[in-house]
Amino acid sequence: MTDTMKALAKTKPAEGLELIDAPIPVAGDEDVLIKVHRTAVCGTDIHIWNWDEWSQKNVPVPMITGHEFAGEIVAIGKDVDRRLKVGQRVSAEGHVIDLNSEAARAGHFHLDPDTRGIGVNRQGAFAEYVVAPAFNVIELPDDVPYEIGSILDPFGNAVHTAQQFDLLGEDVIVTGAGPIGMMAAAVARHAGARTVVLTDINDFRLELAQKVAPGVRTVNTTKEDLRDVMHELGLKVGFDVALEMSGSPIAFKQCVDTLIMGGGMA
Repeated sequence: MTDTMKALAKTKPAEGLELIDAPIPVAGDEDVLIKVHRTAVCGTDIHIWNWDEWSQKNVPVPMITGHEFAGEIVAIGKDVDRRLKVGQRVSAEGHVIDLNSEAARAGHFHLDPDTRGIGVNRQGAFAEYVVAPAFNVIELPDDVPYEIGSILDPFGNAVHTAQQFDLLGEDVIVTGAGPIGMMAAAVARHAGARTVVLTDINDFRLELAQKVAPGVRTVNTTKEDLRDVMHELGLKVGFDVALEMSGSPIAFKQCVDTLIMGGGMA
């Protein structure tokens, strides 16, 4: 192994990224060094590329970006537990926390006020190698390809959102056919929802969603009336569950307007 690697980095406070030569990171005592095989591009990466207001406040420069990835362990710190071994195929959670913080000790890992993000304010995965705490590492089964392993972050968002409710036999609307919305629709189908409707205003995304989540009724709300679709599907009152994945105020209102009384929304 050489001492340097190729990486995509934010090297100056301006739009864009640069391909650079960077030192290969060294795993600490409780870390693993991962050779990156696949990465995925998150909306956060687009914000960093554009160097928008959020990025300017949160991303120190220089910074290797990227936090959705999968790869192979090539080195292990001396205090890493035995479940992890060199050669294992893995992904990793991108939010790095202080395991000794009050929030972490209480089991509220997502509430650690000192959380740092791989590829945001800790060197990231758009590189040949990345270091991650062993606590964050997720082993990949042999039948899960690296391409899928690299999108566990957004997939986890979809799963956790959908699992807020018992979806068996329920009628579900998902608004927003981005990657997480498509995944949430697929999860709802897998969980046994009776009907799953996925809305968006982008035909390309809706066509892709039909491949990702077969059996889902897709609706371009600029071309079809949602109430007409509900009538077509025999939904006389409304949806039992709404999963809002777009961030659009219009879509949020559609969820509220089409939910049954006492329905669930996340």
